[in-house]
Amino acid sequence: MNDNGNPNGADAANGAPETSRRRWLKRGILGLLGAGLAGGLGFRAFAHRGYGRGPLGPAEVDARLARMLKHLYVEIDATEAQEQQLAPIVKQTATDLLPLRERMRAARSEAIALLTGEPIDRAALERLRSEQLQLAETGSKRLVEAVADAAELLTPEQRRVVGERLQQRRRRWR
Repeated sequence: MNDNGNPNGADAANGAPETSRRRWLKRGILGLLGAGLAGGLGFRAFAHRGYGRGPLGPAEVDARLARMLKHLYVEIDATEAQEQQLAPIVKQTATDLLPLRERMRAARSEAIALLTGEPIDRAALERLRSEQLQLAETGSKRLVEAVADAAELLTPEQRRVVGERLQQRRRRWR
């Protein structure tokens, strides 16, 4: 049975039998996208200390990234060359996404002000909504770019391990 529920393994899009490699590729891509999304959600929690404490400083961000990468390297049995190539991708992505997070935080405050004001300014709320969608689009594109860059550095076996870890986390989240 394939991912589409077809017992004969046929691909619903074109009726052709779905090969094991094709199924693996689809699962790998979905896993990597899931990793990107999970990373984005985890990054939100990672990038702040909790309510009222503000964002982490650059040294704290670097320390947390180093710790996270150390765990990843062990899980995927990364080579020294992979470690040297993955670290800059992750650190640059964090550097690129932190300002977006701050802009989103400021927008939440603005939304509260708009919703509690008299009268309700629908045009300003629409403008804010549109800006937030653009920020989300920018962040999502950057995250997918980083995930793809990182995936190209991993072997198929390492990507499989990452996919399995994501599936385990997904089951725990349910």
